[in-house]
Amino acid sequence: MSSIFDCGDEAQLLAGMRHARQAIGRGELIVMPTDTVYGVAADAFSPAAVQRLLDAKGRGRDQPPPVLIGTKETLTALAESVPEPVQRLVDAFWPGGLTIVLPAQPSLVWDLGETRGTVAVRMPEGRVALELLAETGPLAVSSANLTGQAAAISAFDAEKMLGDSVAVYLADGMSRDGVASTIVDATSLVRPPADSDAGRVRILRDGAISREQLEEVLGDLLEPAPEPDSAAPAPRQDGDS
Repeated sequence: MSSIFDCGDEAQLLAGMRHARQAIGRGELIVMPTDTVYGVAADAFSPAAVQRLLDAKGRGRDQPPPVLIGTKETLTALAESVPEPVQRLVDAFWPGGLTIVLPAQPSLVWDLGETRGTVAVRMPEGRVALELLAETGPLAVSSANLTGQAAAISAFDAEKMLGDSVAVYLADGMSRDGVASTIVDATSLVRPPADSDAGRVRILRDGAISREQLEEVLGDLLEPAPEPDSAAPAPRQDGDS
């Protein structure tokens, strides 16, 4: 049976964090608060745990989860390369609501699904999330909801949808604004397309960080907005949170 801990109560917070760490260590799922929406999390380096996360949400391997990290420096261990413009994004918006897609470090032994050699990474804000990540290391995290349902903005919303598929729920009130992270694809900065000398950063999903904010940091390196009648390509990563 699942356990729900109120992180607003210091005693419950300590107990909840301990139970959450233990659950992650056993390859189980937890629900955690982030600065965007609530996320369902699993050990990023346990293929069985990641599959359990996808099964709980009703997703296939073609929608791999992003990875949350506890420090900016961890990005260099997960990505093949961190170009200078990406470092500018990290310095400007992390911790915060920006998910960055980059080519994954080839030496990593993990299986997040059909990522096509990329990884979507974010450093969230919030005491609970950052303290947990400091103890568990990188977590595969997707929005705490069933596919097709609205993202959970409270642990109790998540529990109604995910039930006993999750071992531990960490409750920390309502999400601040319920807006998911913005997702940008910076892979072409590392691997420029054949028909260009340099790549650009592309917005895969609008969210907490606006296009205007990104333009202030990237300038012309941000790909122009698509024409109103053109369909934006679907992101390769499920970066709900």
